[in-house]
Amino acid sequence: MTMRILLATEGIEEAGGVDTYLASVACGLVSRGHAIAVLHQNAPAREAGVPWPSVDRFGLRELGMGQAFSAAEAWRPDLCFSHNMSALEIEKELVERWPVVKMMHGYLGTCVSGQKSFGFPRREPCDRRFGAPCLAMYLPRRCGRRSPAVMMREYKWARAQRSLFGRYAAVVVASEHMRREFTRNGLPGSALHVVPLFAPSSGGSADPRLERADHILFLGRMTPLKGGDLLIEAVADASRRLGRRLALTMAGDGPEREAWQARAGRLGLAAAFPGWLEPAARDKAIRQASLLAVPSVWPEPFGLTGLEAAACGVPAVAFDVGGIREWLTDDETGLLARGDRPEASALAEVIARALSDAETLARLGEGARRKAAGMTLARHLDRLESVLRQAVGTRHQH
Repeated sequence: MTMRILLATEGIEEAGGVDTYLASVACGLVSRGHAIAVLHQNAPAREAGVPWPSVDRFGLRELGMGQAFSAAEAWRPDLCFSHNMSALEIEKELVERWPVVKMMHGYLGTCVSGQKSFGFPRREPCDRRFGAPCLAMYLPRRCGRRSPAVMMREYKWARAQRSLFGRYAAVVVASEHMRREFTRNGLPGSALHVVPLFAPSSGGSADPRLERADHILFLGRMTPLKGGDLLIEAVADASRRLGRRLALTMAGDGPEREAWQARAGRLGLAAAFPGWLEPAARDKAIRQASLLAVPSVWPEPFGLTGLEAAACGVPAVAFDVGGIREWLTDDETGLLARGDRPEASALAEVIARALSDAETLARLGEGARRKAAGMTLARHLDRLESVLRQAVGTRHQH
């Protein structure tokens, strides 16, 4: 059964993770014979982003909400597949008109700030259930911005998003961790579906001709939640444990970049900070790395960069947080450090173990490649199509 699927999202043709995911999924669904249209809140990005297939588009900013929804109605969707949408009046309109399958890319409606972690007295994941008691923790534990006004605005938004849980035909998450998170926060198990993400198409395998045994790579936004400061300390510690100098490349940008560069300089690390990398340069950086480091101290919903590296046969080291275990099996596809209280020394230990000998690194790399080979776009689409088809059957309720 082919379907007419309306994708709803904030942005389009942007370079972010959600748009990259949606563009790939849209292309895959079109290739399987489904009709796709997209309802988007923001105008298309001016800078080059992710290429989308040629589909009908209904821009809320260009057309206005009434006209955009009328045009989408005229397109006659069977259902809506909704993603990040900060304007909940749009989300409410969607569930009024069609069966909606909602993909939760983050902690929407289960955390006041969405960060699902404490910042004081130390950075560590939070496993509390969302509710009014979270307000007593927000400022003292620095769960978000240090502003009562922001706290209350975020709380009201999260509560409003949570009120929509029961109105979705289904909710899709990418990991068992996220399934547990939303179950704990009131979504019935029958409405929740785990559809793991897929390994992006890679630029090839790690190059065996390159000397890779001492090169660690970080890819991502440079914020406190990403744990780059702990990684820098860990690489310095692992260098001492191994008795040789390790190289570190931290690709990305963000508010912590300057502080992280200064920290690496004080510790005398051979560290490069090239900024955001274009796709070809990113592929090359992965192929030339011996390890990918995912030092996140918040519970990553999935951690797609690890799977991207695994597709090239590059294993990862990470704190055991969130959905990391969806793709990182300890001592098979990489190594995990204790995540409930992330510490640089624990991360240094697994870095040193992974780089202790060529056989260990090769074994982990091959395990990573096998894992990625089983997490394909085709398999993702198989599972997703099943969820979407079930949702179409709920149409009479809307």
